[in-house]
Amino acid sequence: MAIDIAAIDHVLTTTRSVRKRLDFSRPVPETLVQECIDISLQSPTGSNAQGWRVMVVTDAAKRKALADLYKKGFDMYREMNMSPQHAEGDIRAKQMPRVIDSATYLAEHLHEAPVMVIYLIEGRMEAAPTIMQASIYGSVLPAAWSFMLAARARGLGSAWPTIHLFFEKEASELLGIPESFTQTVLLPVAYFKGEEFKPAHRVSPRQLTYWNQWGKTRG
Repeated sequence: MAIDIAAIDHVLTTTRSVRKRLDFSRPVPETLVQECIDISLQSPTGSNAQGWRVMVVTDAAKRKALADLYKKGFDMYREMNMSPQHAEGDIRAKQMPRVIDSATYLAEHLHEAPVMVIYLIEGRMEAAPTIMQASIYGSVLPAAWSFMLAARARGLGSAWPTIHLFFEKEASELLGIPESFTQTVLLPVAYFKGEEFKPAHRVSPRQLTYWNQWGKTRG
């Protein structure tokens, strides 16, 4: 089977956090969500442990409870002024007001998402050495990103919220998640409005890529 590089590159460069363009009025078929999960769990996993789990939340009351935790965490995040600070003229500084506005919208409307998908991994990170943290997170986050890519290819949008993890314990109790599992990301899933997405404006990758020595770029 020939690989359509242009199509793959298009999905890779136009999959991003969707917030204001999520269509909360349309139901999402559970079969479509499962299809995206099936694809996502083909991702690499350290030592082939496959310690991941995926929690799909469609129950309205539980979605509302998770959204309430997220909103409480979002308010804390804003009060703590934890958003990255960039120098004047930096492209990220110019984008930040729009990002904050979009994130605020999601915090206020998250409960309306018809589906929430949480990716988890077996193990805990408290006091774990760097190698273990890298291995454990590296065994689940590629799967979550693959889910977003598969969803994007099927007309579904999502975002990458983690702020509910201020209250991970409460979220785990709500969903019956064992203490031995770590939640990573909570993906709101919905069809997206509009026809297309464009590649994001990013800091030049060549500016951020070093060759053989820290700080040594190539043009």
